[in-house]
Amino acid sequence: MNKKRHGLAVAALINLSFLLAGCVSSDPRIGANEIAARASLLRENLHTKPFLIATWSRIAPPVNTLRVYIEGDGFAWKSRTQASDDPTPHNPTGLMLAAADSSENVLYLGRPCQFIGPPLPADCNVNWWTSDRFSPAVIDAMDDALSQVVQRYPGVQLELIGYSGGGNVAALLAARRNDVRSLRTVAGNLDVAYVNALHHVTAMPDAVSAIDRASVLSTLPQIHFSGGADKTVPPAVALRFQRAVGGRCVQVDVVSGMEHGSNWAAIWPQLLTKALAPAGDHSSCVL
Repeated sequence: MNKKRHGLAVAALINLSFLLAGCVSSDPRIGANEIAARASLLRENLHTKPFLIATWSRIAPPVNTLRVYIEGDGFAWKSRTQASDDPTPHNPTGLMLAAADSSENVLYLGRPCQFIGPPLPADCNVNWWTSDRFSPAVIDAMDDALSQVVQRYPGVQLELIGYSGGGNVAALLAARRNDVRSLRTVAGNLDVAYVNALHHVTAMPDAVSAIDRASVLSTLPQIHFSGGADKTVPPAVALRFQRAVGGRCVQVDVVSGMEHGSNWAAIWPQLLTKALAPAGDHSSCVL
């Protein structure tokens, strides 16, 4: 690739990440604490290798089922030409979805280095929320954080929910774990290479993409919500993932008028009522 084309590709990658970052708030940490407090969600930082993972939860033992929310990509870029020095989301849609859930047992997982500090630990290098945000090390850390909570409640079954890039993480965790009973995503980036190509951005060679593990999820009840007006992660992404999963256990629900950064939390209680098991014979779906 010549220098001019490479520069255009990098700029396009920055533009896409800037779109995924969402709206800007004056103090995202204070805002997140207020969202969590209103929903009686309690903060805990979990140590993984090599990241701290911020969590909020509302759990009332005994715990049979735990609904787990995973945040989007956060504030990866401070402008269209400069990476952010702090990935904490200014519009934490994943946290707002968790706060809108009235279930007894709810766990929220931030992505690596989100809501941590200031200052950020030395291990929080910018690549972890930009080019390497879906690398094996990141997925391992998210799996470790989830396991640290799960081990406190033997036999618990998980309902995974991910927003945007967190949808990719949620699907990958579902593919590797044996304690997941369902999967939901909201505007989920379930096909990383396709979304990058769609926006003409630089490839992420180390990214692990959910679509490459889709067939493993063929018997898992799942529903993927896409915004009908989402131009960042359009409905085609979820439909491609549905075809890759195959079978009758996967559904796609295109929500009219919703954009990528729309107020999904406002309609989340209604979306949660949608049946996970598909219509008709679903005896092959494990729920």
